[in-house]
Amino acid sequence: MQSNIKVAVIGGTGKAGKYLVKQLTAQNIPVKFLHRKPENLQIDNPLIELIKGDARDYNALLTLLTGCSVIISTVGQPAGEPPVFSDVTTKILKAMGERGVRRYFSTTGLNVDTPFDSKGPKTKFGTEWMYQNYPKTTADKQVEYEVLAATPLDWTLVRLPMIQQTDEVPEVVTSLLDCPGDFISASSLGKWMIAQLSSDEFVRKTPFIANAL
Repeated sequence: MQSNIKVAVIGGTGKAGKYLVKQLTAQNIPVKFLHRKPENLQIDNPLIELIKGDARDYNALLTLLTGCSVIISTVGQPAGEPPVFSDVTTKILKAMGERGVRRYFSTTGLNVDTPFDSKGPKTKFGTEWMYQNYPKTTADKQVEYEVLAATPLDWTLVRLPMIQQTDEVPEVVTSLLDCPGDFISASSLGKWMIAQLSSDEFVRKTPFIANAL
């Protein structure tokens, strides 16, 4: 891992993000962490710098990205609010351009479609279920992919099955065609994304990742 890397994180207290932050700091990687109410967090780690702000606030994103070389978003959908995913990613990409940051990772659901997919029946069912039950946020996640596909920056959109909040780190399987499993450990996801910080294997791609069955 590069010794001079500093990672900006959005969604760092969510069900995936908190495990990502834990693994980043365990590997001595400095983190800048955006949170709406950092005063409510009990964090005492010299590797973590807390930035007050909302991911939909462009100026907060500029502050977050200052001094960072990578940004990882595991942002969740605030209850009762309009979909945030395409809006947040659009603003992140703009802020990346202003701050000279090229590498962006974001997580999304297996429901996102790309022209390169060959989804099997189970993944197709999951995609249809999401559109039936969460039509607005699901459609917005598809828009987020279209926004990323149009940018020249180095992005990776990681498509996930159900996340299990656990410190266990089972083996990860990846595919660019179809979701290879039903679950992903949050710790496995964090470890996988950290490994990608020094790799260009999935630049401008949308891998499915899951734990091996």
